[in-house]
Amino acid sequence: MPAAVTPADIENAIRTVPDFPKPGIQFKDITPVLADARLFSGAIDLLTEKFSPGSIDAVVGIDARGFIFAAAAARKLNAGFVPVRKKGKLPFTTIEQDYALEYGHATVAIHTDALQPGARVLLIDDLLATGGTSSAAAVLVQKLGAKIVEAGFLIELKFLNGREKLSGFPVRSLIAY
Repeated sequence: MPAAVTPADIENAIRTVPDFPKPGIQFKDITPVLADARLFSGAIDLLTEKFSPGSIDAVVGIDARGFIFAAAAARKLNAGFVPVRKKGKLPFTTIEQDYALEYGHATVAIHTDALQPGARVLLIDDLLATGGTSSAAAVLVQKLGAKIVEAGFLIELKFLNGREKLSGFPVRSLIAY
């Protein structure tokens, strides 16, 4: 049986792409983790290790890379998967939440019937940066009356202080830069 995957194993597979998508950005590329079955499975195990099947009602994933991890986590936890998407991308009735960007704003949405009041939610995304998108997603979950048990991230860019925008929730990241 292969050894369990550690956060260090995952971090070693993440490549930094300089100046993408614009000069000065050091993009953290997770595609090597996704392409390696052992690492991808290990990342899901680490993101869900505190929970047992049935302890979470829904895993909410944030558009778009968060969907990858959240859907796999939902399957492992025998929970539903709920997408939070950019405005205009969901086909049914939604509620929306605006959040600030460096220059301007954006909006995310969730279906109005996606979560039941009192539902236990694990919120997952691949990256916690400034916290704008995740905090907007958390507001949507709360507007539907559900409870965020934890917000989990594969990577956290600590220098951007995104965790501060999620101060009302337990936050866990596997890798921090």
